[in-house]
Amino acid sequence: MGTTPRMTLPTQLVLRVLLADPTREMYGLEICAASGLASGTIHPILARLEGVGWLRSRFEDIDPHEQGRPRRRYYHLTSDGAEHARAALARAGTRATGLLRLRPDLGGAM
Repeated sequence: MGTTPRMTLPTQLVLRVLLADPTREMYGLEICAASGLASGTIHPILARLEGVGWLRSRFEDIDPHEQGRPRRRYYHLTSDGAEHARAALARAGTRATGLLRLRPDLGGAM
């Protein structure tokens, strides 16, 4: 886990959403809705965070035909990932100020 992903504003938004309840599993569209970002933006971020070990993911165990929808992929922060995310957001400092202007509702997710 020696690599830190780039702390772009979208990455910070995704991390703040995940840190709002670090033990909760969320699927992609939930993260999209909570962050205000499009699926095409969050999925590469989620892949990068999983690649550095900050996230784990799993596909739900359903029959897509019975449910009438595709299986959801659920993401959750690892305990080390939550610590790294908090530290990375703290280092992002001044950029976080701009982030909170965009999404003031995420201010308590540190």
